[in-house]
Amino acid sequence: MTSKSRLTAPRDDKIHANNDLEKKIMEAFEVFDHSAKQVVDVREVGTILRSLGCCPTEAEVQEVILATENKEVTGNVPLHTFLPYMCKALIEHRYYPASAEMLLAAFRYFDTEGRGYLTKERFTQLMLEEGEPFTQEEFDEMMQTALDPVTDTITYEYYINQLMVEDEITENQEAPK
Repeated sequence: MTSKSRLTAPRDDKIHANNDLEKKIMEAFEVFDHSAKQVVDVREVGTILRSLGCCPTEAEVQEVILATENKEVTGNVPLHTFLPYMCKALIEHRYYPASAEMLLAAFRYFDTEGRGYLTKERFTQLMLEEGEPFTQEEFDEMMQTALDPVTDTITYEYYINQLMVEDEITENQEAPK
């Protein structure tokens, strides 16, 4: 008896990658699959998404969990539901970071004097208190790249250039049928 699913192997029920995108997702997933049973704890989903280059909000992480969580044994996400969901999401560029243009517009909005930079104090306030605030750990990690140690400011055009990353794998994939 052969499985018609393109994601599962007929004998061992292990999912095998059929293309580079699936391989990339599976590799990120497997880092957190501590039991080697192609299942991860729901608390790892956000970290997996971020390791794939996504920048989801907490609401979007919950959306992924809701769509992929094991309905019979809650608290875990099996690869067989996560993989097709994330292939489609990555191909559709969901959960991707803002474009350079959007980031530049946001920085300029807060740079009311048009100086080309934000002070460390203002940037700290924005990142820790406004919108969906960063955790202190996330903020500290970001500041390693963002903060100019000489001027103690965030020169935002330079910082935006540091953030921009191309993802060639998803650009060459087609959505699953």
